Amino acid sequence: MEIRTIRPDDDRLALSGVYETSWRWAYRGIVPQAFLDALPAGRWRDFFDAPGVYTLVAVDGSVYAGTASFGPSRFAEYGGSGEVISLYLRPEYTGRGLGRALLEAALDALDAMGFDEVFLWGLEENTRARAFYERAGFVCSGDALNDEIGGRPVRELRYVFHVKGGV
Repeated sequence: MEIRTIRPDDDRLALSGVYETSWRWAYRGIVPQAFLDALPAGRWRDFFDAPGVYTLVAVDGSVYAGTASFGPSRFAEYGGSGEVISLYLRPEYTGRGLGRALLEAALDALDAMGFDEVFLWGLEENTRARAFYERAGFVCSGDALNDEIGGRPVRELRYVFHVKGGV
């Protein structure tokens, strides 16, 4: 397994497939099934080249097993903080330490970019992900966003990590 920075020749459609597969697995029962079933191939293809987004990929042979994206905060009220924008794995790669390795690599990169504080958003109902972030040292800040996915209201909780001191 190799974790590395995304390259120009990496297959954005296949990387988007990591998101699509992960969403269908992780958000089952949280967002409408019809929405998950209708996720189009390539929905996130352009995301990986968006300004201010840095992406790591986990590659197992010829398979994209996971990906993590990060960068400076996308939210003005949290300016000066780094943000882990996304962390997704193919379901068959969960429970192997890959998520932790991707998260640590993203935190190391954000530290190198000069961020002392990093945050991420997690769906309140996604208790598996929230427990993962808490085991990694993230703390729920009490901040929340009310959003909607597939026509269903969802609440996202902001988790904060102080980079100095490590994971």
